[in-house]
Parts: sequence; C-alpha cells; structure tokens
Amino acid sequence: MILAPESVARFAGLLADRSRAAMCLALLDGRAWTAAELADHAGIGRPTASEHLNQLVAAGLLSETRQGRHRYLRLANAEIAQILESLAVAAGQPAPARSLRTVRAAADLAAGRTCYDHLAGSLGVCLFEAMVSGGILATEDGVLVTEYGRSWFAEIGGREAFLGSGSRPLVRSCLDWTERRPHLAGTLGAVLRRQLTDRGWLVPRPGSRAVRVTPEGERALAGLLGVRLALAEPDSVAG
Repeated sequence: MILAPESVARFAGLLADRSRAAMCLALLDGRAWTAAELADHAGIGRPTASEHLNQLVAAGLLSETRQGRHRYLRLANAEIAQILESLAVAAGQPAPARSLRTVRAAADLAAGRTCYDHLAGSLGVCLFEAMVSGGILATEDGVLVTEYGRSWFAEIGGREAFLGSGSRPLVRSCLDWTERRPHLAGTLGAVLRRQLTDRGWLVPRPGSRAVRVTPEGERALAGLLGVRLALAEPDSVAG
C-alpha cells in the first residue's frame, strides 16, 4: 500500500481542531451520543457542532443513526478508537488538574475506564497482567490466546465469544495512555468488558467513561484471576 501524504494530512487536520477532537474523545466511551450532547460537551453551538460532525462522518471517523428528530453518532469502528487512544499516548499526559473535581475525575479515569468497548486504566492493565500470569494469554510472540485461555473465555462468554467481528483480531494489546503498559483490546477484550458489566461486577461512574468494580466484582475477579484490586476511590484522592 502506498501512503498518500495528502490523505494523512487530511485525516490529521480533522483531529487538529479542538472541538472535533473533544467530540471524538468523548465517544471513546463506546456509546452513541446525540449531536446536541456532543455540542454541549465540546462547549460549542449546535449549528457549529453539526458542521464538524458532518465532516467527521464524511471522513469515516464517525457513523450516524437517525431516529425521529435525533441524530446519534458513535465512533465508526474499533480501529478509529485505537487511533485515538494511540494519539493520547503520543500526546503525553494532560496539564495537571487544578480543582478538586477535576483531580477526582482524572483519578477515576486512571483507575478504570472504557476504551471504546474494552477496559483501560489501572483496572485494564491489572486484568491483562493477571491473564498473562495465569496462562490465559501468551505474549512471547505478540498477544495470543492459549488453549486454556480459550476454555476460560468460553466459560465467561459462551460460544459467541469466538464468533469474531469481521477482520477485527481476537486479541490485541493496546498501550494504555495513563499506565503506559498494555491492556487487552480486540474481540475478547470487548467480551470481557461486556460480561463484567452484565454480571454487575463493573458499573459506570455517572457522567463519565470511568468505571468501578463492585464488591461482588472484586470477589469474583479474585476467584477467576487471582487478582486483588486496589483502585483509588474519589474520596481518597487529595487535592
């Protein structure tokens, strides 16, 4: 494949605008947002947001669904989410938070969050490392699911865990932008996140893509993976 500089420059230019970048990063939570919600999140007017969103949809970064008067948008696919997360790693850490509220929000995201449809932050990294040490994943030559790992995931997610989704890899390591260590992405990364959520072991924090493990989830993960999670709670964060 011949890479065209013009195409790369055009793609980078779309994310060079702060408002467009803010809307794309918000969609890393894996949900569909309305155009109005994205406009409010980016702090811009709705007509301006609509113009930005039209460009992102036309370029293939976002997909849209219309229901009645509402326009719902989400990231086009997992590959776009990977690019955004990789850009966050390359960009480095954000400026230090100044208010107690932003300090707490940053601590929540660092402790555990969704990265599109899989888990990231300290939680995601901890689970990845536990799966490697437990023989579920092997990392000697890239990331692979072991035979034991296939049985483990089949027990967690059933047969549908291995149905796959097009050309998406079964497992892939994703460099975490806060931990600078890998967490699990790919089809099975999404299966794991969905199963932990469906079982009530993982719950979202209100108004954020941050997540927390419930007491039941802590006990279950200790049994399944032998991990003892010590994730910071907001009240324990100093300003």
